[in-house]
Amino acid sequence: MKRFESHPCFAGNCRPAAGRIHLPVSPVCNIRCRFCARGITTGVSRPGNAARVVTPAEAMTILERALIVCPELAVVGVAGPGDPLASGHALETLTLARQRHPELLTCLSTNGLGLPASLPGLIGAGIETLTVTVNAVDPDILERLCAGVWWRGSFLPGRAGAGRLIEAQGEGIRQARDLGMLVKVNLVLAPGINDRHVGEVARTAAEWGARYMNVIPLLPAAEFAAAAPPSAEALAAARAAVAGHLEVFRHCRRCRADACGVPGGVDYARELYREFRQVETFSHG
Repeated sequence: MKRFESHPCFAGNCRPAAGRIHLPVSPVCNIRCRFCARGITTGVSRPGNAARVVTPAEAMTILERALIVCPELAVVGVAGPGDPLASGHALETLTLARQRHPELLTCLSTNGLGLPASLPGLIGAGIETLTVTVNAVDPDILERLCAGVWWRGSFLPGRAGAGRLIEAQGEGIRQARDLGMLVKVNLVLAPGINDRHVGEVARTAAEWGARYMNVIPLLPAAEFAAAAPPSAEALAAARAAVAGHLEVFRHCRRCRADACGVPGGVDYARELYREFRQVETFSHG
């Protein structure tokens, strides 16, 4: 575990100067969350947003620049703006990063739908840490948060899509654990929907093989634009429900898909991406 002590998205007690860079190489997504507000933006500070989508080759140029402006970088990862496993760009990017900078930890954040099929490639690329967003383990609850998934060329709506996603998440996390990967689970806390389900998600994720869990307050957007975010009391209760099953990660900054720097400090994204053109438009499917 000592190698992971410099990972700011896993070890809350990591050295204060540990930085990370998210390379925004993933343009598409394979599920449709009802609260999602992904986009190509510069002024929105939330997951799923980036100033640009870049190619894997461009990402290597950005990484080299980042290591100059932020020598504290310890982790290189892909977290969007789409899902990193909905295309091959993330795997190509992290393979290149690993070849050029083996001293850096490699990390990937995914909804897990494509995880079982992608694990051989992830292991081959040397990816050691994995974050999977699991918002519910009951299809009846999850369909209230996820409208459906794209699976083998078709869109599976509602409960069918929710069930397929949960099955893939469980299978993928179990296999990742067996392959020696360190897994963290994210849960978006939506009051009145999954707030009383958090303990069951944590218990199930622990059985699958996750090590940590991060409860993220809902950011109202899209179909949930009029929803209220959870109160501080609700967030504390959710974290308490997790604590009996998994280690609770409490230092999340809800980073953008192009974040670069020490979390909570200066973000170098604008400086890094200013000269890069937009190469693809974000889409689903």
